[in-house]
Amino acid sequence: MRNDKSQQSRGDREQEAERKAARQRLLALAEAERVPVEETTRAVPDRRWRRDQR
Repeated sequence: MRNDKSQQSRGDREQEAERKAARQRLLALAEAERVPVEETTRAVPDRRWRRDQR
């Protein structure tokens, strides 16, 4: 029975390590795809339609 518990905890540790590695891969991917704020442009609303309605 003791061997079963050690196998189970080993499996739990392996799963936790896999989850941690997957989390790190996702974070690295998100960081690689991130666009810095300095590189974005501010949206300016197009209000020409208001002039056309008068």
